[in-house]
Amino acid sequence: MQQLTDLFPSPSIGPFGRRLRQPRGGRIPVTVVTGFLGAGKTTLVRNFLGRPEGYGTALVVNEFGEVGVDDALLRASTDETVLLGNGCVCCTTRSDLQVALRGLVADRERGIIPHFRRVLIETSGLADPGPVLQTFATDRALGGEFYLEVAVTVADAVNGADTLDWSAEARKQAILADRLIVTKIDIAEASALEKLTARLRELNPRAEIVTAVKGEADPALLTEAPAPSLGGVDNEGARGFLAEAAEAEHSDGIGSFVLRQKTPMAWATFARTMEVLTSLRGEDLLRVKGFLDVEGCRGPVLVQFVQHLADPPVELESWPGGTRETRLVFITRNLPEKAVRDLFAAVSAVSTA
Repeated sequence: MQQLTDLFPSPSIGPFGRRLRQPRGGRIPVTVVTGFLGAGKTTLVRNFLGRPEGYGTALVVNEFGEVGVDDALLRASTDETVLLGNGCVCCTTRSDLQVALRGLVADRERGIIPHFRRVLIETSGLADPGPVLQTFATDRALGGEFYLEVAVTVADAVNGADTLDWSAEARKQAILADRLIVTKIDIAEASALEKLTARLRELNPRAEIVTAVKGEADPALLTEAPAPSLGGVDNEGARGFLAEAAEAEHSDGIGSFVLRQKTPMAWATFARTMEVLTSLRGEDLLRVKGFLDVEGCRGPVLVQFVQHLADPPVELESWPGGTRETRLVFITRNLPEKAVRDLFAAVSAVSTA
């Protein structure tokens, strides 16, 4: 098995191989994409925005954490990207969502941004989508401009079933979906996929369940509502009932913090630290994602972890916002920020001694 410390050599470009460019009439339809941390929402959305069907999409991104990483990855994929502030749309920035949507309309009318034909809202992995969905029914002004076409929840086949067992947020996301997209089926055991599918069907017998690999999915899944279910309850009625019944707080122990470093970091230091973390507390590393300033690399190195899984590092073409510094977002469960910082410092001290 490839170790995290193994680099991806390329003598002409850099240690991580080829550098990639930073991913760049009536009421307006709105697509809401939700799903727990690391489920693959951003990959799915980025793939959609790169297809002809995604042209003219205004993107609203909400992230749980001080630094917006997904926004930086998606911004170049569409000309109309709005990043909501820190926290979840569900409980701290619902008003920000309303302001952002009104701002999009106003900016379009003034010619500040191009015409858009659809809005896609990617929520935080910790968001309860109920209040987001209710916004379009309770805000008359927004209801005159927008209508909710489809709510999509993404669940990953590797960790999804276990996450549904302990996370109230993940269960709410599944319950309120019109369509459920199961990801990472290429790396999941067949038994895990079967367990997740059964659990999703138990939570939401109305929703259509489809699969996607590395974000590749029929664009219509994000632009067309599924046919009405046979359960006798229309989608809007089911959403309203379930949203009122959903709890408001996040699961206990979930927190977010950001590690920043203005000087380049040795890849071995980062890799060894993350190997220790994933070995000892992998289940509690709900999401680690960000840009590293790695010694010997010209562009930022994008790294992503979900519990025990790590994506291959990728060197991007340029730094988001033009600021060259390490920005690493941790979303963890019962894992103190100080413990993580102390571990990085200890490994760095040993490495440079």
